Amino acid sequence: MFKRILIANRGEIALRVIRACRELGVETVAIYSQADRDAGYLQLADEAICVGPARAADSYLRIDRVISAAEIGNVQAIHPGYGFLSENAHFAEVCRSCDIGFIGPTPEAMARVGDKNSARALAREAGVPCVPGSDGLITSEQEAVTIARSIGFPVLLKATAGGGGKGMRVAANDLALASAWQQASAEAQAAFGNAGIYIERYIERPRHVEVQILGDTHGTMLHLWERDCSTQRRHQKLIEESPSPRLDPETRTAMCAAAVRLAKTAGYHSAGTVEFIVDQQGNFYFIEINARIQVEHPVSEMVTGIDLVKAQIRVAAGEKLEMKQEDIVPRGHAIECRINAEDPANGFRPCPGRIERITAPGGFGVRFDSHVAAGYVVPPHYDSLLGKLIVHQATRREAIETMVRALKELRIEGIKTTVPLHLEVLANSAFHDSQVDTTFVERMLAG
Repeated sequence: MFKRILIANRGEIALRVIRACRELGVETVAIYSQADRDAGYLQLADEAICVGPARAADSYLRIDRVISAAEIGNVQAIHPGYGFLSENAHFAEVCRSCDIGFIGPTPEAMARVGDKNSARALAREAGVPCVPGSDGLITSEQEAVTIARSIGFPVLLKATAGGGGKGMRVAANDLALASAWQQASAEAQAAFGNAGIYIERYIERPRHVEVQILGDTHGTMLHLWERDCSTQRRHQKLIEESPSPRLDPETRTAMCAAAVRLAKTAGYHSAGTVEFIVDQQGNFYFIEINARIQVEHPVSEMVTGIDLVKAQIRVAAGEKLEMKQEDIVPRGHAIECRINAEDPANGFRPCPGRIERITAPGGFGVRFDSHVAAGYVVPPHYDSLLGKLIVHQATRREAIETMVRALKELRIEGIKTTVPLHLEVLANSAFHDSQVDTTFVERMLAG
């Protein structure tokens, strides 16, 4: 086991890793930007090192400064959390060249699955169903039109290096496709430095279901069942739950097996997520692999009883997973609501500022993962996530009831949050009846 780990992240996930390390008896070094210098969780780390100004590009995304902090802190490994450098294969390679462990997959595996077009090729090799579309990247508008006509409109243009909905456009005909091609390419280049675009048939009103995977360096690859992330807005997840309420047992088993098969084909180890969409007929299709811990990992932890962050660290230290697939039996139902500093009533406008008062919910089956406290100033420079409210109960109905109660107990004063939106979603009959797809929230807000 490592003796000392650097956490190359901030906020909620940094605190989550600190807690896991403390329970493992591992010392931690936290990095921070000048905007985060007063963050309370820094006091829980054994050492804290400033890596630069507020802008992420000048601090959390500076590989040279993160590596320097690791060397100053005398650590054996780096945990990247999610976001920032967590899926940067070059960063993982730099860690290896500096003889610093990277708590995640190898640089080679990360490169294979990080590019969506390459990941689709791996999926086809592993016999995992993919949405009909181009075999590779599209090089011209005419090629896009030819493919779109062959698979049928509407189609979806997607950035091969994309994420978070950037570099994605839907086109319903030839004319719209030409405009969508230009917009998606330009947005992908600006956001990721890679204008590569591929094309898929657009699946209308799909569900978004993902499988949590966990593998070691000794050849073991497991799944921790699935999460349903269909409640989202503009491709940004809002509510996640496990198990998915509308998957039949046969589809669930096939999807999880496909995720494990794909991870083995990619030579993957560590924690990761294989994401799928499910059409209205119940067919599932691969969309991407996230080579890191996910924001929504707690719902899988709650239903399986497995601490994923601890497992990540143990695997990176070379330990063998002691569990077998038959040992991982999901129990009950878990739901997570992302609490963001945003104003849903005003177009989800970011709401940085000082939190004057906060009251966290509690009680049986309630967990609140958050780094904020009264007096904390939410900076405008980063993602607006304040925390994750997670509940776990024996049934989905009970989990919804507990979540409503917990959301009403959660008081965050001084800034606007997404709590009112979550209460509105949970009160909607479509959510209760599991009739939710990836466009449900937009339709609800429009209505």
